[in-house]
Amino acid sequence: MYSPIPEFVFALLFITGILFVVIILPIWLCLHYARSKRVHRLLAREDRQELRNLEEKAEDMADRIEALESILDSDTPKWRRRRVE
Repeated sequence: MYSPIPEFVFALLFITGILFVVIILPIWLCLHYARSKRVHRLLAREDRQELRNLEEKAEDMADRIEALESILDSDTPKWRRRRVE
């Protein structure tokens, strides 16, 4: 039975497929994962900066709480013993 597509077309497609899998696919995967790693590293850098900002804010809040507690201690010495009902 005669095939409408000659055998050399199948061979050409087969060779092209093999070359893609052997050459192009590994390069493509390496570049993809290198880019993905770079993006995650940038996000980690941004996360570290955000963590530093939050740490500074927490330290500021702790200082403010200490100041408020010292004011309350001087104005109302027994404020810590009171129950909130």
